[in-house]
Amino acid sequence: MRLNGLSTRDPAPSYSQLLKDLRAGKVKDLELSLQQREVRVRFDDGRQATVPVFSNDQLLLRTAEQAKVPLTVRDDRADGATAGLVANGLLVLLLLGGLALLIRRSAQVANRAMGFGSSKPRLQEEGGVVVRFEDVAGIGEAKEELQEVVTFLKEPERFTAVGAKIPKGVLLVGPPGTGKTLLARAIAGEAGVPFFSMAASEFVEMFVGVGASRVRDLFRKAKAKAPCIIFIDEVDAVGRQRGAGIGGGNDEREQTLNQLLTEMDGFADNSGVILLAATNRPDVLDSALMRPGRFDRRITIDLPDRRGREAILAVHARSRPLAGAVSLSAWASRTPGFSGADLANLLNEAAILTARHHQSEIDDGALGGALERITMGLTAAPLQDSAKKRLIGYHEVGHALLTTLVPKADPLDKVTLLPRSGGVGGFARMMPDEEILDSGLISKAYLQARLVVALGGRAAELVVFGPAEVTQGASGDLDMVTRICREMVTRYGFSSLGPVALEGDGAEVFLGRDWLRSEPPYSRETGNRIDALVRELASSALDQAVALLQPRRALMDELVEMLIRDETIEGEAFRAVVTSHEAAHPQPTGSAVALQATGKADVEAAQVGV
Repeated sequence: MRLNGLSTRDPAPSYSQLLKDLRAGKVKDLELSLQQREVRVRFDDGRQATVPVFSNDQLLLRTAEQAKVPLTVRDDRADGATAGLVANGLLVLLLLGGLALLIRRSAQVANRAMGFGSSKPRLQEEGGVVVRFEDVAGIGEAKEELQEVVTFLKEPERFTAVGAKIPKGVLLVGPPGTGKTLLARAIAGEAGVPFFSMAASEFVEMFVGVGASRVRDLFRKAKAKAPCIIFIDEVDAVGRQRGAGIGGGNDEREQTLNQLLTEMDGFADNSGVILLAATNRPDVLDSALMRPGRFDRRITIDLPDRRGREAILAVHARSRPLAGAVSLSAWASRTPGFSGADLANLLNEAAILTARHHQSEIDDGALGGALERITMGLTAAPLQDSAKKRLIGYHEVGHALLTTLVPKADPLDKVTLLPRSGGVGGFARMMPDEEILDSGLISKAYLQARLVVALGGRAAELVVFGPAEVTQGASGDLDMVTRICREMVTRYGFSSLGPVALEGDGAEVFLGRDWLRSEPPYSRETGNRIDALVRELASSALDQAVALLQPRRALMDELVEMLIRDETIEGEAFRAVVTSHEAAHPQPTGSAVALQATGKADVEAAQVGV
């Protein structure tokens, strides 16, 4: 039928109606599908329909035969069976692939689990280490001590002929960046022997027994290549004192340490294997690790002195173009307290600044910028001429002026109003006394001078703006002053309490050692007296600073105006202005003279190592 020109499909006849149409001769042909259990009917008038039938329908077959209607049987069950077989085969393959993947993953996990106990040291074969003693500068004493190790590895018969035994272990102790690891590599390079290196933290895993197994595996590999050197960096990671945890402790780290102790001095012979270790925390190491037979020799690598710093700068300057006017000796004098790593970073930062400014040589300006970046931070945008800038100027001039007035104070290097990252609006940088740093001895006069200079900023604010307008800008100075005053009272015996040490270098580093002891090792009355003496020292230093600055208000104003105009005043120029003003306006004797007398009296005072 057609409706508005569109063809519509007639509804399918029922099974009984199909039989009637067959007998009436209205059906042209039939097509029977065994898989779908249906018959496709095509009528004489052109209509087509699909009628569901029964499986193995004999009635339909006889009726079509009697009516002489062509009947085609389409056996599509084989096609369905083939499709099902293919689907089942794909499913089986998928299951087998998943099973194989699981087995492979399990094998990999098992291999990793079995490999937990094997160490993975970084091995450099004989001749593979290119570092030599000439590449290590500034620590000549340590190199001389370690030269014996090199000689033993090269000529062991010299020692065995006289019955001498080389130390089994050498512990390198020193602050970070002093060249402990570099020195160990230089030993291996000079001796020309295999060099095994591992960090102590690589021994420890979450699984029990892994650390001890790795220690055994490391020494087994080393014995196979003897004579050789084993280097363990940051040995305090596994060498901390045992029994330090709550309840005594028996963790995986202690098992690793026990195995290390056994390998170093046990029944097994480790002839030809020398253990080098480095740490900056020798105070936390276990006593059994430090006894003779294990770490026989302890070599301290301190911060380099001026000559050492110059030598280190010369080593790092080999590969960098320095301007002819650059004096490494002068820069060695300007970097007291710098380690070898700090000096290397100084030259690297200077090289970066040189490249940034499109220059071909590193000059003093680049080195100065690098020094300020390292010590004070990145340069920020300059402050505008405002009340804040003037306040910071008086604060920094207070520090700088006292460095020139107070005996025993460190000399001024520069004072600047150029802000730095981290909220530093300006700074006055002093140059520490080289002799004090080299000797490690600090006098009472020097500490008193540091207190007065540190409180110079607060004193300048009091003199210029009054007690009601002082700011929190001296908070960092007050922290340092409090620490110095407390150390003078409780550690150095620089007070009326007498020559007693009431506090140590610091708090206990172990949680389990004396963790229940919350009371200090002195009485409450002594504690109150300590607090009173600390306040007395700090207040006295502030009074002395105010007494020195008050009569020099005009000089402070002149220096602040000069600082605001130039933003930076070098130490020599600053001292020239102060000297000229003092000559033109001599000050009456008073607290300044008294302070100077105190400094002279304390020149020969008792000194304390720090």
